[in-house]
Amino acid sequence: MNRLAFVFLAASLALAGCAAETPLPQMGADGKPLPQVYHIGPGDSAKIVYRMLDNINALRAKAGLTPVQLDSDLTAAAATHSRDMSVQNRPWHFGSDGSSPIDRVKRTGYAGSFLGEDISETYETELQTLAAWMNEADTRSVIMDPKATHLGFAWYQESNGKLWWTLVTGS
Repeated sequence: MNRLAFVFLAASLALAGCAAETPLPQMGADGKPLPQVYHIGPGDSAKIVYRMLDNINALRAKAGLTPVQLDSDLTAAAATHSRDMSVQNRPWHFGSDGSSPIDRVKRTGYAGSFLGEDISETYETELQTLAAWMNEADTRSVIMDPKATHLGFAWYQESNGKLWWTLVTGS
């Protein structure tokens, strides 16, 4: 009987020790944790768009700037370019047909003026992408442009999790 109790106690302690272990994050060569793949589900689109809009407007308010509003034409231009960057497998501002950001905005029928475009190829969330854009002067200037009144924001996610983010501003 004692032998059975000892085996049961040893097995319980071994299982308890396994359950208490927390897996350590994998580290990159730079000593920072490797990014985790951010999968966007079918019901997440509106949450992502409004989380980005709210955060951009909070940053603009803190800087004394007026808020921007979502614009469906600018969003259509952003969505087209996100998908096209994936097809080209490179983050750049020109479409596979040679189109510029101005061309894409005009094609959607946007009545205002194109101001700027930020793009990103990443596995990171929209807020991590926004933080990266805010850390660079040229991409920050698109988001914080005092003339901006409208925003388009979209992405395309590949099956492996890679995200192609595009943000377009206009006035």
